[in-house]
Amino acid sequence: MSRKPKKGYFVRGEFVAEGSELDLELKAELKGTTQASKTDLKRESTELQKIGEALLTLRADLLGALPISEKFADAIADAKRITNFEGKRRQMQFIGKLMRGLDEETLAAIREALETQQNGSARDSLALHQAEQWRDDLIARDGAFEEWLLAHPQTDTQQLRALIRQARKDTPPDKAAESKGLAPRHGRAFREIFQIVREELDRAAHEH
Repeated sequence: MSRKPKKGYFVRGEFVAEGSELDLELKAELKGTTQASKTDLKRESTELQKIGEALLTLRADLLGALPISEKFADAIADAKRITNFEGKRRQMQFIGKLMRGLDEETLAAIREALETQQNGSARDSLALHQAEQWRDDLIARDGAFEEWLLAHPQTDTQQLRALIRQARKDTPPDKAAESKGLAPRHGRAFREIFQIVREELDRAAHEH
């Protein structure tokens, strides 16, 4: 009478009998891995969901350069259009599903695009603030004109000087009068000084 074959399985060419010490060890290891995998998957899923939501705010030029399918691009465009809460939620779930199907290379490109936009926004805000400070200073102080020319000698001095003179004439005598509509608001010269300053600061930043 033939012996009943032992129940078990092979791991790397080695037979592991069910119920044996090695079988119990392997199962415990597998259970631990499964638990860890569940946590990792949940964390990954949350991250992908956040990236999916951030994609809706991505600039058109950065979005257009991403290596994503037409189906994915359409899904993002639809999500931007949907205003109904439930409809938006379902659409975001669909985007989340599509996100999970992306390869690591595409995900890296998406993360990079979002980072580029974020850093660019911070840089733009700083440049805007600097330009506003220079404009106000140029109108308020005579010495600021010389300081500006030292830093930016390529500026058209005649044009800038004329604009400053005009802006000073246009400047409302006091804020209370301006708010009541008794004095003219900042005119064309005020805006043009800002434009010259902003362009010059941008050019200088790109040269460095």
